[in-house]
Amino acid sequence: MSIAPDSPTNVTKPPLDMDQVRVDPAFALRLPPALALRRMVLPFAVMNGQVYVACVDENDVGALQAVQRLFEQPVHAERAEPESLKRALCRIFGDGKSPSPVIVQTRGRIDPRQADGDAKDSTGLCDELLHASIVRQASDVHIDPYEDGVQIRFRVDGQLERYRKFPIALHTGLVSRFKVLSGMDIAEKRAPQDGRFSHKSAQTGHSVDVRVATLPTKYGERMTLRLLALQTETLTLERLGMFERDLTLFEDAIAKPHGMILLTGPTGSGKTTTLYAALRKLIAQDDWNIITIEDPIEYGIPGVAQVEVDSGDKVSFGKALRSVLRHDPDIVMIGEIRDRETADVAIKASLTGHLVLSTLHTNSAASVITRLSDMGVDRYLTAATVRLAVAQRLVRRLCCHCQKPRELTMAEAVALDRPDQVGATVFEPGGCLYCANRGFAGRLGVFELLPVDEELARKIADGAEEAEIAAHTRQKGIPKLTDDTFDKLTKGLTTVKEALSAVTIW
Repeated sequence: MSIAPDSPTNVTKPPLDMDQVRVDPAFALRLPPALALRRMVLPFAVMNGQVYVACVDENDVGALQAVQRLFEQPVHAERAEPESLKRALCRIFGDGKSPSPVIVQTRGRIDPRQADGDAKDSTGLCDELLHASIVRQASDVHIDPYEDGVQIRFRVDGQLERYRKFPIALHTGLVSRFKVLSGMDIAEKRAPQDGRFSHKSAQTGHSVDVRVATLPTKYGERMTLRLLALQTETLTLERLGMFERDLTLFEDAIAKPHGMILLTGPTGSGKTTTLYAALRKLIAQDDWNIITIEDPIEYGIPGVAQVEVDSGDKVSFGKALRSVLRHDPDIVMIGEIRDRETADVAIKASLTGHLVLSTLHTNSAASVITRLSDMGVDRYLTAATVRLAVAQRLVRRLCCHCQKPRELTMAEAVALDRPDQVGATVFEPGGCLYCANRGFAGRLGVFELLPVDEELARKIADGAEEAEIAAHTRQKGIPKLTDDTFDKLTKGLTTVKEALSAVTIW
């Protein structure tokens, strides 16, 4: 048994605030809940070959020895603020009692083998993966079968992390359990399937909505679980990463009684999250009749009528779009304008006094106009309806506890379209206890907002191309996506590598 001694400097170090620590479930969940709660200890990260354990008393040798028996690496005690440690233990282990059967709302059949031993093992394994992904704040769980085992990976802040590897013998039971929960056919193994279910953690009460998809591979079915939090209180405009100038412009646009606000960016750039945050802002301000048409519904929003499209059933996208205006909406959110029919409904709704929010797949805010024209929308209609176009990307947020300053190099300045900023102070990830030695904690958006004023509307109506629109924005001093990204870079919010991966220099 090896317990790393505390260094003399530990006496003067401030205690860890566990509310800010990103706990790694690969270590935390190996500790029995009763032991963790009784002795107030929590393994939360591994650094430099040592397992770091948060505790109230670093000199509690008995507790540390009990933890050490569960790990091959030496453990290192870190003093934590008692109340924040209690909250962290509660988030991860609940009350510490033996977990009751998981509370699940299923869309499909109930597993007839639930009482069998194999089914119980599969149920426990599925519960562990879901609970670990909630603790790690993952957006996706990947289950990949290989010849020598089943690799489990989490996507955290846009990056894949390995969680555990299980024997291949557990693969069938694991996949079958998730299939049953999501209403899939467990006998079908040669065709892709998809489904959905809601899960409530028996330990902590956290709820998630889970979208499930399968795909046949050489060694069996791979499965991907997309985790969508049912609690959306944190989805606010203030938390997305907009600076004050952009936040004010965006809030002014959604406060207008009619017109279109269009968000653009690649898949996974946070467009839907921004739209949901806008809806929450509107709901908080007044009592609106809001209808959304989505494929699929990603987050439930109280007070909003959300319609999920099912192209193979009675609710198709076209039917929902043709019907929505008959329900007297004040605000309409369309998940994506993907064709002429959708664009026509959005235009009609905005012309008849409705506020329409939607997304497009383009690279920049200025290209929104070109994309609508490609769909067959007349330029004068675009000029009359579009109030704001927003381009958006996501970058990883630097951990504020361990970021390291350095100077911007010439090559980086040129790549960022800022050759005059050589030597500017930028920041790199370090790695500390708060971010589990990863250097990053969460993500934030970078934005380009293009308001359509009277002058720009006339240019659009006259057939202005994308280059002319971009020149207009430069003349007006409207910040580009690269400007917002560079500002966040110099303020220590992200890194050069993240900035370069998020923006395209035109």
